[in-house]
Amino acid sequence: MNPELTLERMTIRMPRNQFTFYFGNRRKVSVEEFENLCRQNRDLRFEMNNNGEISAMPPVHSDTSEKNGDIFIQLGIWAKKDKSGKVYESSAGFVLPNGAIRSPDASWVSKERLENLSEKQRQGFINICPDFVIELRSASDSLTKLKSKMLEYLENGAKLGWLIDPTKGKAYIYRKNETVETLENPNTLSGENVLKNFVLDLSEIL
Repeated sequence: MNPELTLERMTIRMPRNQFTFYFGNRRKVSVEEFENLCRQNRDLRFEMNNNGEISAMPPVHSDTSEKNGDIFIQLGIWAKKDKSGKVYESSAGFVLPNGAIRSPDASWVSKERLENLSEKQRQGFINICPDFVIELRSASDSLTKLKSKMLEYLENGAKLGWLIDPTKGKAYIYRKNETVETLENPNTLSGENVLKNFVLDLSEIL
């Protein structure tokens, strides 16, 4: 496969397992154009940083998918009972205040914040940063890039975030205006005062 391909006006560079898209004239891609790209390439998961660079990840391996499913099921069961917000899985796109479009592996947004959005802001990718996000590291993911993404979530309004790294048996806890906490092989993680009474069982994840 060629290292560079041209798709309409876009150049695709492919380092290892990720693809980065650049418009030839370097103008920033609009949300509508980004949505179009996602619709035309449904087998890939896209994100865009605040500089307009678009990254695409191919489908994950089965073990990572299984762990992601476990996380989403646990979070979803809690949310159905709690009813204070909505849970989203990895295909949901969020337009952050800084202009980036991100798709965390799992996320939660409070009902109150969702109700304050206009109908236009709810259409397509939601114009909001989730209150809570989870990123699950696969063996091929860059830990440095994931940590940077977690900080971006906090800078754009997230209150709590978990970066779970099964490859090293670690979980990184991100809280607004606090130092990142690193846990070694924790059995559970608590939703604290953001996801009240939610406890994630990590026995099948780490």
